[in-house]
Amino acid sequence: MLSLEKVYEQEPEVLSIGGVAIGTLGNFSASIGKAKSKKTFNVAAMVAAALSGKEVLNYTTDFPDGKNRILYIDTEQSQNHCMIVMQRIMKLAELQTNEDCDHFYFLALRKFNPKERLAIIDDAISQIEGLGFVVIDGIRDLVYDINSPSEATCVISKLMQWTDEYQIHLHTIIIGKTKSTNFQNEKYKKGMSFKYYINGA
Repeated sequence: MLSLEKVYEQEPEVLSIGGVAIGTLGNFSASIGKAKSKKTFNVAAMVAAALSGKEVLNYTTDFPDGKNRILYIDTEQSQNHCMIVMQRIMKLAELQTNEDCDHFYFLALRKFNPKERLAIIDDAISQIEGLGFVVIDGIRDLVYDINSPSEATCVISKLMQWTDEYQIHLHTIIIGKTKSTNFQNEKYKKGMSFKYYINGA
């Protein structure tokens, strides 16, 4: 219960573009765009900025001490494709592309069903100490029916739980148009701290 006698601090701003904050701990955001609009490349730049502590394609990050670990989750691509994404992130961060990074974790969940994916993600977020930034590439693959209001509500509730309970910033990728009428997409957009629309070819 909130109390007027207490002081509630503003969540730390941890992700910015061009000097404008677009992500805080305890909240989630999304990149939204059509298929093949370079959403994954855009998110790779965010992750690279967090990994390197440097500006990458206009993105900068400022995660508190002890919150520097990153978890990237891909729900639909093959392991080979996921490896290409990992190497792209490392290259953007100007880090070795053939060596593991001790604060960068990558899960490829293509072979699992939606219920199993949710359980694996839940376990990973709860087990990784010092986690600050989580990316879910393919949030629609966490449900069986992309037009189900109840499933969309369950997933959005999990996002709010994870970000609040573990004080992380979570960024997800949604395939859709700026003026999407898909119920699930509209449901996911509610509660986000920031929505980033990608219009690239």
